[in-house]
Amino acid sequence: MYSFKNDYSEGAHPRILQALINTNLEQSEGYGMDAFTQEASRLIREIIQQPKAEVHLLSGGTQTNLTALAAFLRPHEAVIAANTGHILVHETGAIEATGHKILSVAVSNGKLTPEQIEAVLIEHCDEHMVKPRLVYISNPTEIGSIYQKAELEQLSQFCKANALLLYMDGARLGSALCSEENDLALAELAAFVDAFYIGGTKNGALLGEALVICNDSLKDDFRFHMKQKGALLAKGKLLGIQFRELFTDDLYFELARHANLMAGQLKQAIEQAGYPFLTHSPSNQVFPILPNSVITKLQEKYAFYIWSKVNEEYSSIRLVTSWATSQEAVAAFIDDLIQLTNKP
Repeated sequence: MYSFKNDYSEGAHPRILQALINTNLEQSEGYGMDAFTQEASRLIREIIQQPKAEVHLLSGGTQTNLTALAAFLRPHEAVIAANTGHILVHETGAIEATGHKILSVAVSNGKLTPEQIEAVLIEHCDEHMVKPRLVYISNPTEIGSIYQKAELEQLSQFCKANALLLYMDGARLGSALCSEENDLALAELAAFVDAFYIGGTKNGALLGEALVICNDSLKDDFRFHMKQKGALLAKGKLLGIQFRELFTDDLYFELARHANLMAGQLKQAIEQAGYPFLTHSPSNQVFPILPNSVITKLQEKYAFYIWSKVNEEYSSIRLVTSWATSQEAVAAFIDDLIQLTNKP
């Protein structure tokens, strides 16, 4: 059984494991004050070309989102998110548990537009309602689409003009930035948003996300918020070592390019076999629509999510590739799909 369910089934890239072994007995300061974390932060500030940005390393995506959004918002302020947004669908009400409402916007491709955000602002017009204050987006989105530079720039301009914060969930950011359709550099992205995070868990690390705060007004006391939310790790160096390794010699982008390459091969073969897709996804998530009979047979050898029911005979599935997905696994899946397709 080979799994295409997610991009964190494997442990970590060997370089990261070796770095952890090499530094295992080195004593260091705790709670992210160690030299490894400081070096990782410097490397990230350098690549985003923002020497004054704050970088905080946290253990996981949900923890990062809830800690950041709770810190950035006042009690009466709310978040605007697409109806597919991770914080809305797959975080067990973590944001709401911090006391902040999420205002859902129905979208067709996982992405928000200024026009959709403006409609929410018009509806929430006085103090009898929560006040929209932060726009949450993901890149890539939860259905694999990515933001182009022009789209993100328009969002940024609209948010600034309307006193809104723009926050990007980057759990799979490497995949978006390394997509063949991407025209957005990491430094440009950092200039458009108030805060974002760089996902390590889904791109070769054992665990960890790097939250980058670009807006000076959001920086005060953030480590207090981290401590209160259980996000300030005593052995913070374990995160620092990993991100130092990821951003040395462009390993982070190398791993993301591999994941995208494997996804591209799956997409090409599925398309050649005559199957459509639920959505256009130029990242490492693939959403083919297959006959239920074919899905059932594929499940005998492969693990993946059935994403949605299309009709009585067809469903969409999600295939996710990772930094560790092998060429052999992809070729085997393609061969099996072709055999099942051609079977009388």
